Amino acid sequence: MTKKLIYCLLFFNMATQIHAQEKKDVVEIFETAANGNKLKKINESLAAANAIQISVNPEKKFQTITGFGGSFTEASAYLLNKLSTINRTKILQAYFGEDGARYSLTRTHINSCDFSLSNYAYANVAGDKNLEHFSIDEDRKDLIPMIKESLKISKDGFKIISSPWTAPPWMKDNNDWRGGKLLPQYRDTWALYFSKYINEYQKEGIDIWGVTVENEPLGCGNNWESMYFTPEEMTKFVKDYLGPHFEKNGLSSVKILGYDQNRGEELENWAKVMYKDEASSKYFDGMAVHWYASTYDYFPQSLQLTHKLAPKKYLINTEACVDAEIPKWKDDNWYWSKEATDWGWDWAPEKDKYLHPKYVPVFRYAGDIIGCMNNWVDGWIDWNMVLDKQGGPNWFKNWCTAPVIVDAENDEVYFTPLFYTMAHFSRFIRPGALRIGFECLDKDVTGTAVKNPDGTIAVVIFNPTDKVQLLEIKINNNKKYISISANALQTVVIKSY
Repeated sequence: MTKKLIYCLLFFNMATQIHAQEKKDVVEIFETAANGNKLKKINESLAAANAIQISVNPEKKFQTITGFGGSFTEASAYLLNKLSTINRTKILQAYFGEDGARYSLTRTHINSCDFSLSNYAYANVAGDKNLEHFSIDEDRKDLIPMIKESLKISKDGFKIISSPWTAPPWMKDNNDWRGGKLLPQYRDTWALYFSKYINEYQKEGIDIWGVTVENEPLGCGNNWESMYFTPEEMTKFVKDYLGPHFEKNGLSSVKILGYDQNRGEELENWAKVMYKDEASSKYFDGMAVHWYASTYDYFPQSLQLTHKLAPKKYLINTEACVDAEIPKWKDDNWYWSKEATDWGWDWAPEKDKYLHPKYVPVFRYAGDIIGCMNNWVDGWIDWNMVLDKQGGPNWFKNWCTAPVIVDAENDEVYFTPLFYTMAHFSRFIRPGALRIGFECLDKDVTGTAVKNPDGTIAVVIFNPTDKVQLLEIKINNNKKYISISANALQTVVIKSY
C-alpha cells in the first residue's frame, strides 16, 4: 500500500470521527400542565445536581406501536353535523391534521350502541339468513360523512376497528337488543354480517382494518345493546365461523380481536382459552381490552400474562372514558382535580369499591396509557371524540366525557385538557414506532419512550406531584436537562443530525 493511499485513509477516518463528534441532537419539549400549558413548547434547563435521573436505552426493544386515537360514534357525528362548517372542520383538523393530534388508530360501532340516537341494525327482516335486505343507510346520515372527512384530512390515514354491541334481535335467543345470546342457527349469518359490513364500507372508500367479535361480551347489566359470549363460545365462533368465512371471502387481512372488555382476572381467563393452542388461536390476531375495572389500576399482571401467551399478537385498549360524570364546560381545573367518578363508584361490590375512588381525569389518562405501553399494549383508543355539555347524546342517558365538548345550539367548542393529554401520545408516537428502554430512579415520576420510524426518539414523562421536578435524561451517553411543571405531562422529541 502506497504512502499516499495510507494518508488518504487516515484523513478519511479522522474526518469521519470529527463528523460523528459534531453530530448534534435537536430537542423539542412539549408540555401540558395544570398551570395552563397546552402542548406548549419549552426550553431545555441547565444541569442540576439534584435532578431525577432517567435513562433511555434505544438498544432495549419491546413492542411495535399500532397507534393512538378515539372513536367515531353516531353521537359524535350527529353533533358535528349540527355545528357550523368552521367549527366542524376545526375539530376534525385538531384530531387528524398534521398540526393536530394526528390520530392513527380509531374505532366505530357495527349497528347501534349506547352512544347512538336510537337502536338500529343493518338487517331488520327476521329470518333473512342470506342478508338480502342488508343496508348501512343509517350510517350514511352522520357517521360515514365524519369518517370520510377525517380520512381526507389525515395525511397518513388511520386504522379503523369496528365492534358490534349486538346482533339484530331476531338472531338472538331473547329477541331483544339487550342481553341474550346468538342463536346457533345464525352463526353463519352473523359471520356473513361482518363481511357485508366491511364490503359496504369499502364501497364508501372506507377500509376496515380490524373487528372485535363483540363489545363487552360479559354484558353491561343489560342496560344497553349487548350480547353474551363465554370465552369458549367466542373462540368456537371465531374458529369455526368468522375466521374461515373471512378466509374464504378474501378478508384474511382484516384483523380479528377477541374479548373487548376489562383488564384484570377476566382478561387472564379469556386469554387462556383463546390462546390455548394453535387451533384456538389461529384466527385471532390479538386481544382488545377496556379500562373500566378500576380508576387507577391498569392490571399489569393480566397484560403481561396475555402478552406472554401470544407475544406476536396485538394487545389494544379499545375503549376508555370518564364515565357516569357529566363533563365540565370550560372548566380546565376540574380535569386536573380529584373530582371525577365512574360507574364503579355506585355498582361495584363492597370488596371491589377500593378500585373505584375519585380520581383526576388527566392523571387517569396519562397514567393508564403509560402503564399500558410499559406492559406490552401496542394501541390505545379513547371513546367518543365529541360530546355535548350533558355528556351525550345517548339514548340510554349514561353520560360521560370526551376530549372535545360542544354547545351545538350556540356553536361553541371546548377542547378539554384530555384532548391535549391524548395528543402527547398520538402526535409524537407514530404507527410502527418501537418501544425502547425507559428507567426512572424516582417513583413519583413515570414515563415511557419509543423510537419512531423516522429515527426520532419520543419520551413521554408524567409528573403527578405538586412540585416542579428537574430531570436528567440520559440517551447514548448524552444528557438532556429538563424542568417539568407540577401536575404536568411532557413529550420530549429528540432528533439526531
